[in-house]
Amino acid sequence: MFPAAPWVEPMHLPFLNRDEERRRLRALLAGRRGGLAILYGRRRCGKSRLVQEVLPAGRSVYHVGDDREAPLQRASLAAEIGGKLPGFGAVSYPDWDALLTRWFREARSGMVLALDEFPALAASAAELPSLIQKHVDAHRARRVHLVLSGSSQRMMRWLAFDRAAPLFGRADEIFRISPLSGRWIGRALRIRDPIRAVEAYAVWGGVPRYWEMAAAFRNHDQAVENLVLSPQSVLRDEPAGLLLDDLRDTTQAASILALVGGGCHRISEIAARLGKPATSLTRPLQRLVELDLVRRELPFGSSPRDTKRTSYRIADPFLRFWFRFVEPARSRIEAGMTRAVALEVASSFGHHAGSVWEDLVRAAVPRMCVGGAEWAEVGRWWGPGLDGRPMEIDVVGSASDGRTILVAEAEWSDRSDPKRLLAEIARKAANLPLSKGRKIITALFVKKTPPRGQDSHLYGPRNVLEALP
Repeated sequence: MFPAAPWVEPMHLPFLNRDEERRRLRALLAGRRGGLAILYGRRRCGKSRLVQEVLPAGRSVYHVGDDREAPLQRASLAAEIGGKLPGFGAVSYPDWDALLTRWFREARSGMVLALDEFPALAASAAELPSLIQKHVDAHRARRVHLVLSGSSQRMMRWLAFDRAAPLFGRADEIFRISPLSGRWIGRALRIRDPIRAVEAYAVWGGVPRYWEMAAAFRNHDQAVENLVLSPQSVLRDEPAGLLLDDLRDTTQAASILALVGGGCHRISEIAARLGKPATSLTRPLQRLVELDLVRRELPFGSSPRDTKRTSYRIADPFLRFWFRFVEPARSRIEAGMTRAVALEVASSFGHHAGSVWEDLVRAAVPRMCVGGAEWAEVGRWWGPGLDGRPMEIDVVGSASDGRTILVAEAEWSDRSDPKRLLAEIARKAANLPLSKGRKIITALFVKKTPPRGQDSHLYGPRNVLEALP
């Protein structure tokens, strides 16, 4: 570990991926009729950057909502519009309808109004979605475009998909902006070694803003200590902020995440620790799944109705890291014991990175030609083998032909023995109930691969990262 570094302003990353979203938004804003686009997704994933990338220069107004009262919000937006329409900000608007009426009347053909963090605007003006519906419907032919973006996924999904919402059916484009895949973190953090890229992804996940902040530090350890493990760290309370974006009661959600992150993966285990009936946790867990904070897993090949074997895991690498290492050590972090906590993280980081490595492998396999086959479905499997004994397999896949099955393990260790591990995989494959009557292909995904050509069953971090979208 290195000594703590002073805070450095986050670096501005190059615009990464999002090519399809960028192309479609630009096409919409160049259209002959007024268009409406809705973007939503968790904070720091690049919604604002994407909007700013596509806004046409000279004919766009970009405004970020905040928590102020509606009159102050209107005055701020009017001032922004005044930069493009002289005199617009010199008037006090008594309500949102008056402001929107003037905008849609005076905006020139092709102009764009982008309202970022729209839920903050609507929070102080419940009538705003209905007013926008009225003006969008009335002014389509004027070729004046509107972009709404927000981090409150609950609010934005309601706007876009709820049949009772005023804007239901009005949006020409709807984008859920999710974290980027592990493919891009090496470029963002200037990491050439794919092993280091996987280890960085195991902390920061696919959130571009975290990457920007981490890139400002000399190395990985400094970034983790200063951004996560310090009493003054910027991301110290990040999980609470994520939950506040979408949930009214964050206490139960935070408790569930802490238990899942600490190793309670069954709903019965979580309920027992909370002293609540399992039935009362079904909806809170589903809400966390909908927000992509928790992943609901079943053994590969199982029916979705097989609730007895359902397992819950934290989906996001950063949150998994936070609840595994930071949450249990918060008192010591507040006491300034950053170095001691950092040493503990380093001692067991390999196990955490291994869990993220497994996720990356399962995400990559459908885009790889493993064993000369293409894999339509991939997942994790656990349960009794043909011999009746419990067994777990990291990667099980079904080929497109339906007659071939992949059985593989994802190992993250500096001392892997590929020959021994491949023999163990072959034993598991023969004991797997799903493999009966099917052709079996085995593979091993390891941290360090032997020289090229030594074993075609082996795949490493570079193979996996390059296969990701």
